[in-house]
Amino acid sequence: MTGFRRAPRHAIGIDIGGTNIRAGLVDEGGTILAQTLLPSHPDPETVLRRCLSLIADLRGPEVAAIGIGIPGQVNAATRMALSGGYVDLSPLPFAALVERAAGLPVAVENDAAMALLAEAAFGAAKGQPDAVMLTIGTGIGGAVLEGGQLLRGQATAGQLGHVVVQIDGPHCVCGRQGCVETLSSGTAFARHLTDAGLPPHTRAEDLLTRTDTVAQGVIARWARPLRAALDSLITICNPGVVVIGGGAGGAMVKALDRFPPARSWFDAPVLAATLGDDAGVIGAALAGLRALPAPRVKRLVMVNGVPASGKSGVASALAGATGWPLLTLDTVKGPFLQELAPVDRPVNRTLGRASLNAMFDILAEASGGTFLMDAWFGFQPRDVVEAGLARAGLWGVAEVWCDAPPDLVGARYAARVAMRGPGHPGLEYVPELVALAARAEPLALGPVLRVATDGPVDTGAILTWLDSGIWQNSAPPP
Repeated sequence: MTGFRRAPRHAIGIDIGGTNIRAGLVDEGGTILAQTLLPSHPDPETVLRRCLSLIADLRGPEVAAIGIGIPGQVNAATRMALSGGYVDLSPLPFAALVERAAGLPVAVENDAAMALLAEAAFGAAKGQPDAVMLTIGTGIGGAVLEGGQLLRGQATAGQLGHVVVQIDGPHCVCGRQGCVETLSSGTAFARHLTDAGLPPHTRAEDLLTRTDTVAQGVIARWARPLRAALDSLITICNPGVVVIGGGAGGAMVKALDRFPPARSWFDAPVLAATLGDDAGVIGAALAGLRALPAPRVKRLVMVNGVPASGKSGVASALAGATGWPLLTLDTVKGPFLQELAPVDRPVNRTLGRASLNAMFDILAEASGGTFLMDAWFGFQPRDVVEAGLARAGLWGVAEVWCDAPPDLVGARYAARVAMRGPGHPGLEYVPELVALAARAEPLALGPVLRVATDGPVDTGAILTWLDSGIWQNSAPPP
């Protein structure tokens, strides 16, 4: 076992399309753990019922949020759909109704924005804080990421399918003429096929393999307007990458290769999306998790070592230098030994176990921060310590192991026997302790720093180690 962290949080991501409503149970690493779908429908009440049914199928105790990608314009701040096509959810307070029925927080975005969130986190735009995405399907969706945040303007910026590329072009549902959606979408491709006298089932991939003028003409009428739109978007947004997704995205990227951009001050690679149909589901789940309040990180530094190994001095020095709360086994156990004295060694050990569990319970109640715990953790079976750490809900654990020569440990214990409280073994324990010090080892339930305590201890060096990234053995909260 290497480190401890809070229980993982999952989210349900829903991608509402014109054909299907797809839903997935997604973990924080973007892995779809389970998925299901139902047919889409133009009636918003029907879509609501089907979304709730999908949520019920996927829901478990680890689900913390729901994200929903909605076609059309979406005001993410008010969580309202403002318009739609085949599926128009604007008549309903859709997010609020899902939230009320499911009892979980709900985030909504435009479906293309959800796809971009997924591609930026786990796909073609990974590592790019500034990215543009267009999804080529029945229409053309779009989204812009700037500095890692979705560009929204007053509410609905990023409707990239409505970039005008032909002033006197076809009329668009948005009210303008010549939007790139009217020329380079899947619907537009079908119209280009009809105008060229080609069968309606002809695929763009098939035309890309042909060299005749009819096939090349259809590809040109389909792809060149998008190239013009991309040139403008790259100039305006100056992204690190442009991602093309959607059902026809792969074919469009290949078609665009035939029409390279003109030489310009502005340039960005144009890449095919890599997450396919999963992008909308993954992005929706990610949006749901991001909308949750960030959990406070809770970490523990275990100052460990056999009795008289110097751990109390190390723990006190760390607490004094940092202000981190310090829990010590002897402090918790001491009052009970006083009240119950005299006690024998088995009772002392029982009180020690109870005190250790009490400290873990105190940590479990804490909301966050870094804590110090001073104890000889090896006096209990390893599984008792593991269970306590897990119960405490910690994000990370580091261990400072206090190391001193066995003979010095024995001499220290003997010198302090008269000062120890009731219930502690006397001088007869020294040979046993010396043997214990010779074989004892750290628990290694997280990163370990061995500190020699037979001389002055460099507290600064310990703090430098704790600040050096050792906590990364546990993934940070999203």
